[in-house]
This record gives sequence, C-alpha cells and structure tokens, in this order.
Amino acid sequence: MGEKMIAYCGLVCSECDAYKATQAEDMDALERMAKEASEQLGEEMTIADAMCDGCTATTGRQIGYCHECEIRRCAVQKHIENCAHCEDYACEKIEAFAKPGSEHRKRLDGIYVTLHPAG
Repeated sequence: MGEKMIAYCGLVCSECDAYKATQAEDMDALERMAKEASEQLGEEMTIADAMCDGCTATTGRQIGYCHECEIRRCAVQKHIENCAHCEDYACEKIEAFAKPGSEHRKRLDGIYVTLHPAG
C-alpha cells in the first residue's frame, strides 16, 4: 500500500481494516465487519455500512460515524489536511478525542512541530 492516509484526528485511515477491505474489494471481510458492528451496536449494518475510502476523502464511501464526527466536520469546513494544520490546534475537540500521549495525538503533534518549528 502507498502513502499513509492520516485522518483529521490523527488516526491512520490506511491502516484501518474497513479501509483496507474496501480498497481490496474484500466482500467477505466487509461482511464480517458489518455483522460484528450489527452485534455490537444492536442495529442492522450492511456491507455498504462497513465500506470506507477514508475520512479525508471528499468523494466515495465513509463509515457512518464519519458523517457525525465533529472533528471531521470542522476540518472539512476549514479545508485543512488534518487538525495539526489548524490555527486552533489543539482545540477542545481534539483534546477530548486525542488525549496527550495517545498514538494519534503523538502523530498530530509531530506534524504540528514539523509545520511550526521552534524559533
């Protein structure tokens, strides 16, 4: 697989099972994920619900939560690559989701430092 796709929140879309199965068109894996999600959420999920082209994709498929995600909504509205590119980094939305020390927060912090080297 090519370059990592970093989600707005710092998660790596390109390492997600739903993303990988969607890109590989692995219907068996997507069916298993939909079944597991159905059992966990207590509502019927379909293969289409499990398909994802990554949360930063402007066209294509995203898992259902992408459409509800406040972080994604904010980043799309601001037209930024991910939250580390935001002038308000790290805002309360990121603070609540990407706790300091978490892998996705470390990833965003690393991008932020690269974009804003100290003096």
